Amino acid sequence: METDESSRVLPFQLQFDKPLASQITIAEWNPEKDLLAMVTDDSKILLHRFNWQRLWTIAPGKCITSLCWRPDGKAIAVGLDDGTVSLHDVENGKLLRSLKSHCAAIICLNWEEESQLITDDHGYTSKYEDRTSRFFPPAPRVPRMPGLVSGDNGFMDDSEDSFQELSNSSHQRFNILCSADKEGNICFSIFGIFPIGKVNIHNLTFPTCHDGAETTNRVSNSSIQKVALSKDLCRLIVMCSGDLVKVGPDLGETNMAGYNEHGLHCLALNTTIFWNRKNELHQVAQQASNIEDLTEVVRTSLSVMCRQWSDAMNTFQEKFSSLSTLIINHGLDSSPQEELLSLLGGARTSPPVHQFLVNTLGEVGVKRISKVLSGAGKELQRIVLDHLQPAVEVIGFRIGELRGLSRWRARYHNIGLDESLINNATEKAGTLLVQVERFMRVLSSVVQQYSNFFNWLLKCIKLLMSEPSDQLLPYNSELVIIFLKFLYEQDPVKQLLEISETEYEVEIDLETMQRVRELVQFGGFSDIEYLRRTLAKEFQLMELSFKEAFQMPFTTISRKILCEDILPLFPVPTLPKSSSSTRIPTSVSYYEDSSGASVTPQTGRNQFIDYVSFQVPDECFSDIINCICIVRGFMHDSHCLKKGCSTLEAVLLHVPVDYQCVDLSLYKDSQIVLLLNKVTNTSESAGDGCMVIVQASDLPYISISRSAHIDVWRLPELKDSVAYLHIEDEKARTIPHSVVAPLAVSASRGVACVFAARKRALVYILEEDEDEVSDAE
Repeated sequence: METDESSRVLPFQLQFDKPLASQITIAEWNPEKDLLAMVTDDSKILLHRFNWQRLWTIAPGKCITSLCWRPDGKAIAVGLDDGTVSLHDVENGKLLRSLKSHCAAIICLNWEEESQLITDDHGYTSKYEDRTSRFFPPAPRVPRMPGLVSGDNGFMDDSEDSFQELSNSSHQRFNILCSADKEGNICFSIFGIFPIGKVNIHNLTFPTCHDGAETTNRVSNSSIQKVALSKDLCRLIVMCSGDLVKVGPDLGETNMAGYNEHGLHCLALNTTIFWNRKNELHQVAQQASNIEDLTEVVRTSLSVMCRQWSDAMNTFQEKFSSLSTLIINHGLDSSPQEELLSLLGGARTSPPVHQFLVNTLGEVGVKRISKVLSGAGKELQRIVLDHLQPAVEVIGFRIGELRGLSRWRARYHNIGLDESLINNATEKAGTLLVQVERFMRVLSSVVQQYSNFFNWLLKCIKLLMSEPSDQLLPYNSELVIIFLKFLYEQDPVKQLLEISETEYEVEIDLETMQRVRELVQFGGFSDIEYLRRTLAKEFQLMELSFKEAFQMPFTTISRKILCEDILPLFPVPTLPKSSSSTRIPTSVSYYEDSSGASVTPQTGRNQFIDYVSFQVPDECFSDIINCICIVRGFMHDSHCLKKGCSTLEAVLLHVPVDYQCVDLSLYKDSQIVLLLNKVTNTSESAGDGCMVIVQASDLPYISISRSAHIDVWRLPELKDSVAYLHIEDEKARTIPHSVVAPLAVSASRGVACVFAARKRALVYILEEDEDEVSDAE
């Protein structure tokens, strides 16, 4: 075969053959740039340029189970075994956002964006404009604790902009990230950051007609293999394994005659809600995701402020706690507060107070404590002015815009933007802003009182040290009296910041409460108890109100995602989990139907035709050996079945008996790339590999008869019209190594990457696209 290859033009040109420290388990090309992301078997992510220059390596610390690029190539989604989806920046691998929508390992990810820009009802291109920048400066960043480097204790450096890239979604095309876990849950999130829906395939039912009677069915004991959202966002194809069962009136499950074999199936889920309401969903997701970012700023600001003030007060208490010990040791019954008040009134100083001021505390001690508390007060004021208050103000503006949208029931009630819940969230955001301003007044007053108290103590110490008499001149200061009466034994700043275990309530006099009640009712609000709550408690209530308000669109959209059709692919007569434990090469992709034969009802444009490719296991059918099946039009067929017609087409592609399919991937222009291993008598993986391109659209498809009831396995209908793969007649290239999955193919650059079993990465480009790839470098 090498001789034949040397005499003809090779479709693949080998660019690199590089050794790897670990075997690669997942690989994905960037859709817009010549970047290859790979996951090693020890759960590290490597990002390489096309010239094999490594840009960065990150280790999340957990097992990585799936990988997916954002459609614009600027971020990558990583699925972990604990159910977390983390988004990383393409430039440096920095964590941008973590989303915990699952409780089990993420099996697969799919990130798709609309194929055309958003248009309004009149067909004009419309783009959502975020008006916040007109009225506010750039959103504040998350503060960090002074003295900590970036990343310590979760606090980020001021120079970091972790959320800006993801949150600035007004310029993006509308896109949806789909994630599926091993328990059968599929979650949808707009821009990868705003959860908008969730379904479980175990609970999905689909009606079918049999003998004139309609029955309800589902796939039981199912396990998801792959999900693929169509480019018009109207359909989701789910490849899953499981048993076809009939659901009775009591929701009990019974095996259906002829359908009780465990097998691999395709489900078609109707997701037209994403297309029909993408303008509204875009705006809601934009505002809600930014509110979530700003909520993180508020949360971290309160945490940093609480730690700052707590450290300062610990320093104060450590110094002044010794006064109580001295009083007890001298046999006095008075309290430190009474002793200091006596000193303030000009009476003779008692021995414990004299010893405390002159020997224990001293000038240096007073100055140090005064500096610590003054610095803490200034730092708290800085955090409020630079982070907390701006964040709360922008939150109030954004939730106010959502409040206006929620009143447009004709467009926004259908996606779950509930007016009463948004009104409640708006009120909570407003009261939090009032609490922030109140906190600033309390903080300023307390800091001033501490400053006056320390200045008085310093004068007392100087007089006691300069004069032998223990008699001091009377000193009358209202601020010092207030401090000794109210602040020495309590801390109003701390009480406003923390949520105590006893649910502490701030005391408000009746006159103030009556005035507040009048103002609140005048403003149209319902909450008149907010002054009794701490700042931290008010933030907790606001966060809860946001969660309730944004849960409603999530619930509403989830209910509108329904299963429309099922296509059984092949049975798996072995153990039920065999299809999940043994990797079966599969691929799903969409290509626009340029013939114009089909038009999408929702968009009025040419429909995208889906191609589903998979290797048929030899044990499924005794008369179908070493074949690859390609099915096209399943998504379109789901729509046509309601009209009594069928357009589903399929073909069997027979691979030569001396080759075994390792992996496959659908490529641009409905081409399919096959990765094969040559089988020898000694071992199936001991021979050389081979990579082949087949024009899938030119294969001799035949129509599969379907009716409006569940189909049995239709693959035997194709055995009389099998297309045989002749490697010498196709675009093929021999690989001088045995190869293993995954096969990574770049649909935009004509680049393929295969992995040899000996921990080697082989990168090829198609000869026809070589100039294009070179220019892109």
